[in-house]
Amino acid sequence: MPRRAVGVVTGHLFKVMRESVPLTQEQAAAALGVDKATVQGWESGRRPLTSTRAGTLREATRTLLALGAGPGYLGFLGEALDADGLISYALESSADVRPGEHPLSHWVMTRDLSHALTWPLTGEWPTALPARPSPRARGPVAAAPALSASERTAFFTHMRRVAEQASEAGVTGALLRRQALYLCAHDSAPDTGAWLAHMRRSTLHGDRWTPYWADARSLATSLARHGDPDPLRHFIERALSTEEGETANLRYWAYWLGLDRTLRTSDTFMASPDGGDAWDGVGLLRNLTGRLGPHLRAIDLNVHTVWALLKARPGVLHAADRELTGRLRTAVTCLLDQTETHVTTRRKLESVQYGLSLQP
Repeated sequence: MPRRAVGVVTGHLFKVMRESVPLTQEQAAAALGVDKATVQGWESGRRPLTSTRAGTLREATRTLLALGAGPGYLGFLGEALDADGLISYALESSADVRPGEHPLSHWVMTRDLSHALTWPLTGEWPTALPARPSPRARGPVAAAPALSASERTAFFTHMRRVAEQASEAGVTGALLRRQALYLCAHDSAPDTGAWLAHMRRSTLHGDRWTPYWADARSLATSLARHGDPDPLRHFIERALSTEEGETANLRYWAYWLGLDRTLRTSDTFMASPDGGDAWDGVGLLRNLTGRLGPHLRAIDLNVHTVWALLKARPGVLHAADRELTGRLRTAVTCLLDQTETHVTTRRKLESVQYGLSLQP
């Protein structure tokens, strides 16, 4: 496959920032001291911002920040850069890759990086970014970084191959396998659900935390995304039945959502004695409350985690403000009104509802 320009995510982020000011391409070019063709090249990814003589991506985006772009965009810059690197690696890698050589072997992804990475694959707007600005141009406007259908197919083909190779590497490939499987779950190909189910058969986990624990969790949530909630309910029943499992789950959520800002290079922090529990419990509750919509496929895990958080940190509800407890109460009531709510999930919702009733 021909080499692909590496700046599609950062280029689109720059475009979104420009439109949020708002500026035309001509106005942005004048402000940055370049010509319009240069701005067009940046935004398309054909001319990566990080390789231009006009300045680094940070310098260009800070100029837009000074002109009125929201600071939330600049905070997403690191994730955009990492996403471009991972996408380029996947598109340019043709030979078999050893688990330790793949970028996804080197650190544990957060939600923001995952959203930056899947933005050009699914078109879903990243949660960490401010609301999408209204475009100035008439007609269709791209809502996501541009990858062609063939490039998306190549990306997911690469990730499937990597996940299968990592499976053969045992514990050494556990992190790579888990993260590659998670990304594969965003593939809309008709055989994705069946392929994920096949990969689950080689996943080993029991009642206690092992290097395969996080793998089993991610794969179960991926299968729920594809319409099969039973593996996730089985995981909750078995792998979250101990204090060790509950601790690992809460730590994973805190890291995933950016409340634990320590860069993790492996999944072992979830069960290690010094894994880190200094994250904000109210912050985690706030994030989880936004994930209690009845339409969400992983709702059983989300409800369980709220219930487990309130059990592990009894003071969280008391420390939460009324706006948060009000939203939580509304979400819990809405879920209890759903006749299809799983019986075990319903019991946990009733427990949370009772806890809320004790609050002033």
